[in-house]
Amino acid sequence: MPRGKNQKIKLLVLLRFLRRESDEQHPVTMQQLLTELERAGISAERKSVYDDLETLRDFGYDIVKVGTPVRGYFLGEREFELAELKLLVDAVQSSRFLTGRKSRALIGKMESMTSRWQAGALRRQVHVADRIKTMNESIYYNIDTIHAAISEEKCVSFVYFEWVVDFDKQEACRKQYRHGGERYCVSPWALMWDNQNYYLVAYDAKAKKIKHYRVDKMERLEVKNRPRAGQDSFAGVDLARYTQSVFGMYGGEVRYVELRFVNSLIGAVVDRFGKALTVSRDGEDHFRVTVPAAVSPQFFGWLAGFGEKAQLLSPQNTAQEYKSWLSAALDAMQ
Repeated sequence: MPRGKNQKIKLLVLLRFLRRESDEQHPVTMQQLLTELERAGISAERKSVYDDLETLRDFGYDIVKVGTPVRGYFLGEREFELAELKLLVDAVQSSRFLTGRKSRALIGKMESMTSRWQAGALRRQVHVADRIKTMNESIYYNIDTIHAAISEEKCVSFVYFEWVVDFDKQEACRKQYRHGGERYCVSPWALMWDNQNYYLVAYDAKAKKIKHYRVDKMERLEVKNRPRAGQDSFAGVDLARYTQSVFGMYGGEVRYVELRFVNSLIGAVVDRFGKALTVSRDGEDHFRVTVPAAVSPQFFGWLAGFGEKAQLLSPQNTAQEYKSWLSAALDAMQ
């Protein structure tokens, strides 16, 4: 490239080098800066580089000068601190809805936001291969498409699959499309995160009801040029509270149920239903609470996990359903 054009990118070359090669433990010397400029075909003197570093400071970059143990410079404050990047890496690693491939790609992009020395520290804590991950690579883009549809108030269309056991096939556990592969068309209203999975909360105009769909089980998702429906159904819905009431996002009729717990379980109840609870005392060691819950096997399973420390008191028909569910579970163990 002509010398003049190279000079125009001088500041960018210096900034890139400081981003990639320097941090508090690894300052770069003036000679290293001059060598990098020469590698880029840029002729420079020390004085001009001093001026360039000052220009970067004036523009807001935290270029720090140090004198020990070696005289040099490093890029101090960045968009993300190392501790913040480690937190984000942990979140990506533990997200089941991201495939192993997409997790590694995202972590690679995070590494580019710090020095190569600190990127090595991020790389050492990556253990994606041992985590249970979704196998649907398109989920990453499905989420973005659904957000766009919600923003534009348009319907979405997709095919939906489930896992089935079929011992007549070479692979006993295989994917099978619901409704024979017929496309679903629903009105999206919210994306929710529950039990390590993303769910679409949508209105099904044919069934005239709110339904939930696992985003990682959607394929060939597209936005339709059709206005969404369900305004009346969602008019009075508090989506944050709705999420708390729908266990495992498998649905079920939402009912107000009265529950009784030992006092030590208040934390588990707050984690599940939030802090806005009306709690009443029931003797020295127990409390009662009435909450909205989607009555389903998932709700019963959650409650049964506390054993004798939790009881479902009312309504009576729901309490009887719970007893029948427990009896069926015991019978299955015979």
